[in-house]
Amino acid sequence: MRKFMAIALATVTCSASLTMLSASTAAAADRPPHCVVVRKYFNKGHQRYVRLTNLCSRRTACYTIIVPHQRDPYGSLPKGTTKDVRYGTTWASRALYVKNSSC
Repeated sequence: MRKFMAIALATVTCSASLTMLSASTAAAADRPPHCVVVRKYFNKGHQRYVRLTNLCSRRTACYTIIVPHQRDPYGSLPKGTTKDVRYGTTWASRALYVKNSSC
């Protein structure tokens, strides 16, 4: 009886591990690569900017700038470039973060 319980417990443990592994692999496949990196946030005149760099040297990267209480600006960066992106005025809210998105 104890052998049967040990085998059943081992089977349940292995199947749970395989389920978690396949779920995490599927979640990673749905997530876009982390190519866009924020270098700095700054103001120029009355405009807000963020300096973004595409770290992926072989693909164009897409991003969304998350700003509270307004429509989130989005765009793309060509391979291996750095660009200053204007996303609002100094009277509006500052961006919370930049999210990598799929193109």
